[in-house]
Amino acid sequence: MVDDVASEGGSEATDSARLGWIDRSLLGLCLGSLALTAAAGLVQVSFGSYSMSVVQAWSAVFDPAVLLDHRWVLNFLLGEGLMRTVTGFGGELPDLATPTLIVWTIRLPRVFVAGLVGANLAVSGAIFQAVTRNELASPFVLGVSSGAGLLILLTLVVFPVLAAALPVIAAAGGMAAFLIVYAIAWKGGTSPVRLVLAGVIVGTVFQSLQTGLFFFADDIGVVQSAIAWTTGSLTGVDWEQVRTALPWSILAIGLSLVGARQLNVLLLGERTASSLGMNVERMRFALSTLGVLAAAASIAVAGIVGFVGLIVPHVVRNIVGSDYRRLVVGCVFAGPALLVAADVGARLAIPVLAGGTGQLPVGIVTGLVGGPYFLYLMRKQEQLGEI
Repeated sequence: MVDDVASEGGSEATDSARLGWIDRSLLGLCLGSLALTAAAGLVQVSFGSYSMSVVQAWSAVFDPAVLLDHRWVLNFLLGEGLMRTVTGFGGELPDLATPTLIVWTIRLPRVFVAGLVGANLAVSGAIFQAVTRNELASPFVLGVSSGAGLLILLTLVVFPVLAAALPVIAAAGGMAAFLIVYAIAWKGGTSPVRLVLAGVIVGTVFQSLQTGLFFFADDIGVVQSAIAWTTGSLTGVDWEQVRTALPWSILAIGLSLVGARQLNVLLLGERTASSLGMNVERMRFALSTLGVLAAAASIAVAGIVGFVGLIVPHVVRNIVGSDYRRLVVGCVFAGPALLVAADVGARLAIPVLAGGTGQLPVGIVTGLVGGPYFLYLMRKQEQLGEI
């Protein structure tokens, strides 16, 4: 019996050690972020051209006609065609109340897309900050945004017939730019400094090409669409964008959680990581690819949203510390909170402040938030840059 008690005690100690990285600060951050996301999401679904009260909006979100009917749930998550294939349902879906239909088909998908984009960008930024050992790194430091933006503009201006494939093209542009950056930085291996410098070079060249392409656009609609993509916008997103981003988001975030220990080792420096048995170059490339995948998943559905991947890891690091097991989890919750809240401002700023119609790109709002925050960091910290 003594052995059983000792064995049980040892098992509890092991479980405690495994979960020791989960602390009150992380739980508080996650719960606070969930509360902010829920509050901002409720505001988002409550306002629009169709007027409804907060109670009506809340009732629509939790309408049993949707939540308890697997056909509607699968219709949203898989698309109508795949839903009918999976379920074998050949009839007409039951009618929904007007508030429920508006919330679930127009407003709620925007909240979900904002949450996915925020989580992806935050996790991607955290990864790049570890890979480059530089806390000023972001998802776009390796040329991801500039590559995506260039192909977006090229498609809209030169090959408009391919506009329907813009999400795939944007993601492919980001991946291609990353490979170019890695090739430029390679010299018998890479280093954080060379990766950052190569990213700056590629980003500058690609951004110049983007500016040049604007001179060839003779359609104001094309220019407006290009600006929306290159500044980041959630206007007009629906369940198609949710279905596009969701599988890649699950893959990228899941692998980021698995790779958190490797990110912690990379922060110790190349020599220490090598002495611990890590193939630094292979791991750096794999983790960078993971960061690009997360960023590409967001670019494919929302365009280039700036500052989220830069400021969210900072905020989370200041709350939970530098352990990437906590940091990645914190980014998964804090990223959506920031972007859903920012999108509320982007959608409601013009009607509320200017009394007009229209919406701001969400990237403008995140930039207005991110700039002052980094001014605050510069004043607060004597050393800013290297982790």
